[in-house]
Amino acid sequence: MGARAWALLLVLCGTIFLEGADIAMLAIAIPTIRSDLDLSTATAAWVISSYVLGYAGFTLLGGRAADLLGRRRMFLTWLGVFLVFSGLGGFATEGWTLIGARFVTGVAAAFMTPAAMSLITTSYAEGPERNKALLVFAGTSAGGFSLGLVIGGVLTELGWRWVFFAPVFFAAAILAAAARLVPRQERPARGAGRGFDLPGAATAAGAMLLLAYGVVRLEHGLDGWPSTAAALVGGLLLIAAFVAIERRTAVPLVRLGIFRTGAVVRAGLGALLFLGAFMGFQFVVTLYLQELRGWSSWQTAIALVVMGCDVVLAPTLTPLLVNRFGHARVILGGFLLAVAAYALFLPVGLDWTYGAMLPTLFLAGGAFALAYGPLMIAATDGVPEAEQGLAGGLLHTATQFGAAIGISAVTAVYGLASGGHGGHGAADTLGAFRAALAVPVGMAALGVVVALFGVVRRRRAAQPTARSDGSAAVLSATSDAR
Repeated sequence: MGARAWALLLVLCGTIFLEGADIAMLAIAIPTIRSDLDLSTATAAWVISSYVLGYAGFTLLGGRAADLLGRRRMFLTWLGVFLVFSGLGGFATEGWTLIGARFVTGVAAAFMTPAAMSLITTSYAEGPERNKALLVFAGTSAGGFSLGLVIGGVLTELGWRWVFFAPVFFAAAILAAAARLVPRQERPARGAGRGFDLPGAATAAGAMLLLAYGVVRLEHGLDGWPSTAAALVGGLLLIAAFVAIERRTAVPLVRLGIFRTGAVVRAGLGALLFLGAFMGFQFVVTLYLQELRGWSSWQTAIALVVMGCDVVLAPTLTPLLVNRFGHARVILGGFLLAVAAYALFLPVGLDWTYGAMLPTLFLAGGAFALAYGPLMIAATDGVPEAEQGLAGGLLHTATQFGAAIGISAVTAVYGLASGGHGGHGAADTLGAFRAALAVPVGMAALGVVVALFGVVRRRRAAQPTARSDGSAAVLSATSDAR
């Protein structure tokens, strides 16, 4: 790639770094924010959940909007919205203001991130060049989250409002660079299959919002289960309505035939399981270090930064492995490494040294480097250019739901396990942590099954070609002999 191509990639990667760092910084700062604004536990939880709700609820719509309304336009517009509402969050004096700002910031990320990914898949030639760009993009995403933990610890010491103000400056720099580097595109023509399916958009957004709300509420266990069940059932009913609308409309928001592409479906399911396991594991480890071991947020952030090793591995080692073995096998390797990493932490004790934890943290980061980028490749490989935004939206929808499911599941299991003990001593709490750790291990193990299926399917798909080539060679030899 030339200098301008690298510069464009740097700008687009800056966006995903910003998004990941923004989430991580808030996760570190939320205890301080809760204390300073005197927020209830439920309100503090919704400061985190509102972002997930906005992101997961609108990512599918955001991905398709990039295809239909213009990728450059969607990217620049929603990056600007992200900038504005991140800054507004820093001025919040009430919990509801902060929740509203975080929700709109999540919606902005839902439109901005698929647009950035589709700009990559349409700006770089399919094959090694695009693969490397996607792997760098994926590595930057996880690196943003890992380094965001450290940055968040520093900024929280200066004042929690800087956690919201700092992204404003970074986003402004990205926006200025993107305005110069992102190539201008002609607005997609209306008509001739380019209309906008408003009923489909409304039902899709409603379904994703209700399902995301229901998933987030799963962590509350049996408390308030009627509203959780109602949200999940309502979301499923809206999905049924959405499918009916898409089948009848002349210009569907989502061409349902894309779900017949096995690689797209497997990539989405794999991303859901992998991100769910990764985020659930990271959440449990954070609780273990802070609540059971008494580490400060700053110490916890420094301890977890080793998981950001994928920033180096994703653009260097992973492309070599993908070129040598293919993305399906590398994804399988990533899931196997994740299972090993999380299983190593299952016997965690009350007096484990950081050295004893280090192998798990490093392997978890290595697993992310192996799996996440190749999952992006699988999700967009062979998809027509006109649907690259949709493919990115489907993938990011899966990752957001996976993260929400992973965190909700470990929280629910931890609550049930700790509530089932007669006492509340350190040994009981440790037992609850170990029970919660079974969730990421199980999700990663399911991911191994999905990845194995992908490897088998690709091998079978390659066999007819090999047989065809062999038959052609036999016929050619026979013809020559005659």
